[in-house]
Amino acid sequence: MKVRKANRLQDYDYSQNGFYFVTICAKNRKEYFGEIKNEEMVLNDCGEIANQLWLEIPNHFEDVKLDEHIIMPNHVHGIIISDKDDVGNRHACSLQGRQYQKLPVVIGSSKSAVTRKIHQIHNEFNWQKSFYDHIIRNDKSLHRIRKYIHYNALKWEYNQENKNEISLVQKKKFWKDFLKDT
Repeated sequence: MKVRKANRLQDYDYSQNGFYFVTICAKNRKEYFGEIKNEEMVLNDCGEIANQLWLEIPNHFEDVKLDEHIIMPNHVHGIIISDKDDVGNRHACSLQGRQYQKLPVVIGSSKSAVTRKIHQIHNEFNWQKSFYDHIIRNDKSLHRIRKYIHYNALKWEYNQENKNEISLVQKKKFWKDFLKDT
């Protein structure tokens, strides 16, 4: 039996306050959400649903705020801010255990809502299992990630999630050079 690699940082408490950069991918990188035209993301119906429900996350988690985000053809990038004030929230995130930590619960809830809504118009939609996260630890990192998100559609040709002919090595080099502070 194949053992899946853990996606979350071991021994990190994802229920604590912080800034988190997340990437959520469509299964098999299928381009469900729209397309890039003239270096801009053009959302289709599924993309509009994903965008609308992303923006509704703070309505369901009172101690979560959103920062920069973008819906791309086959994935979503966003910065989620957990900012609880010990009063608690409307969900069971205060329970012990990794499955109840804030970030996985927020992303899981969002993915479920998007899936239910999209299935009303498109039967084949599915997300990739889990999600990628990066804990943003300082202002320099926050600035770089905001820049990455903001220019993601402009640089789609080099995006790692784009299934084009440019090699992964070329894509990584491009983004490393692009994100250098000038």
